[in-house]
Amino acid sequence: MTDKVDIFNRLRNGETVSGNDPEAYKMIAASYATKKLLVAMNNSTEPSEIRGLLSQITGNEIDETVTVFTPLYINYGKHTKIGKNVFINFDCVFLDLGGITIDDGVLIAPKVSLLSEGHPINPEDRSSLVVGHVHIKKNAWIGANATILPGVTIGENAVVAAGAVVSKDVPDNTIVGGIPAKVIKSI
Repeated sequence: MTDKVDIFNRLRNGETVSGNDPEAYKMIAASYATKKLLVAMNNSTEPSEIRGLLSQITGNEIDETVTVFTPLYINYGKHTKIGKNVFINFDCVFLDLGGITIDDGVLIAPKVSLLSEGHPINPEDRSSLVVGHVHIKKNAWIGANATILPGVTIGENAVVAAGAVVSKDVPDNTIVGGIPAKVIKSI
């Protein structure tokens, strides 16, 4: 029975959670706990301290080859996995209740939004949370101000052009751009 399973596990497993779910309050409490660590991280100038605080936020050790230019905003953190040799530039937003995986060698430009969660279109259900895992595969490059929507996988070596809104999976070795993003060319 789903009410016996923790809300965070349910979300990570792709379950839509109603706005009146008895455990919904836990998402808000967790976000405030994350925010305390984010304030410290976003005010740090030491790369090792930034990685250490991000490790606490994600619950996973962030490798010393990872560079994060703060500020970075994450609403939960425990559903974000970051590989090695990753670069995350200023002012990015990660909504990770549905899960975000960033593989090795990924470059993320300023103001990128990785959104693993959203809401139903039907107004009666809009307070529910719909999730979809976001996966950025090895050596992908996400351009400035791009938005990756729930459930999207960005393929290996792919490039997402600046300002793109990606609502569908991106094949390996392609460049996509536009709103909604479409394949521009193969690499």
